[in-house]
Amino acid sequence: MSIRLGDLAPDFEQDSSQGPIHFHHWLGEAWGVLFSHPADFTPVCTTELGLTASLAPQFAARNVKAIALSVDPVESHQRWILDINETQNTQVNFPILADADRKVSQLYDLIHPNANDTLTVRSLFVIDPQKKVRLIITYPASTGRNFNEILRVIDSLQLTDSHKVATPANWQDGDEVVIVPSLKDEAEIQRRFPKGYRAVRPYLRLTPQPNR
Repeated sequence: MSIRLGDLAPDFEQDSSQGPIHFHHWLGEAWGVLFSHPADFTPVCTTELGLTASLAPQFAARNVKAIALSVDPVESHQRWILDINETQNTQVNFPILADADRKVSQLYDLIHPNANDTLTVRSLFVIDPQKKVRLIITYPASTGRNFNEILRVIDSLQLTDSHKVATPANWQDGDEVVIVPSLKDEAEIQRRFPKGYRAVRPYLRLTPQPNR
């Protein structure tokens, strides 16, 4: 199946390095980052899982749970985790799904025959507490994921879910944001954005980040 932004993230039950996972139940009221790997003991993915583990405080501050996926079995995952911990100087503290039967890979459209007809591609999904898919990124095998960008997008999603704003190009937490064009009422604008705004154009109105 093909997954698009706004779709309900497919639920599943699958074994993992931390035991059986019922995905929606495991996610609970948290945000989720589900990211796939073609196989265990792959070099780029080893660095990614190590970095994810080291970012645990930043994910926790945003109420985000991370969960990885590889088609190898649990026993292989456990050996790989030892390597990740040693080579990346960290402790893997999140589950790695053991998707040997490709059940989750098929649900999330992770096998792209033109890339490889057996191994999963390196996709990443951000899923909100309502279990809706909010971000999809698929990386080539040769390029490691930018987790600073993933955290930046989560910050943007959480901000824009709570305020009538959007975030401009290269936005970082604390920068100015854009008042959404659909907000026209000046009294409401003043109420929502008491620090004021500057209109570069009628459709481009910048204001200080409202939760700062």
